[in-house]
Amino acid sequence: MSERLRAVLADDQALVRTGFRMILSADGIDVVAEAADGEEAVAAVRRTTPDVVLMDIRMPHMDGLEATRRILGSGAEDTRVLILTTYDLDHYVYAALAAGASGFLLKDVTPEHLVAAVRLVRSGDALLAPTITRRLVERFARRDDARPALHRDLAELTPRELDVLRLLATGLSNAELAERLSLSVATVKTHVARILAKLGLRDRVQAVVVAYETGLVSPGGPD
Repeated sequence: MSERLRAVLADDQALVRTGFRMILSADGIDVVAEAADGEEAVAAVRRTTPDVVLMDIRMPHMDGLEATRRILGSGAEDTRVLILTTYDLDHYVYAALAAGASGFLLKDVTPEHLVAAVRLVRSGDALLAPTITRRLVERFARRDDARPALHRDLAELTPRELDVLRLLATGLSNAELAERLSLSVATVKTHVARILAKLGLRDRVQAVVVAYETGLVSPGGPD
């Protein structure tokens, strides 16, 4: 029997936490801690080392963005963060993705989508809804020399890896990338893994941010 997935819920609204706990618990996901603000979330993660943190972006004392930075900057390699928000095109959400969050969910998410999202990011993938995530990144990614991007040096990538990154930024899945590039899915997975390793990124969401911030892909550019 596989290990049960462990989650932390961070939201300043008790009713939201209760509802999400019920949904996750009903599907066999253990909620090992709850937090009402960012400081509590950071402490809960240090105490319980969960697989996934569901993190509200707007909380008192310390918001979800700062909490995400502290959690992912503390060496929590096996913990994934999913941002909770009421507004999809939010610059705080973009900043959280750039900081290493593996995706975001709107708070009116269906129970089925919530559970699927938590399990998806736990498997090591990123929650990358092509339409919403691409619009979010296009709106807020900026080529600004005064604000360093996640990683501006793409010189280590091979021409094929650049092709993969360019298409990955449009939100294509591995299967779609394979079809577009006439490669096997296994080969695409290898390319994606090498891109993440060479650029020091956690997952595909950060790769999308990098593709825009470095100018490899332009906002409004062709698929």
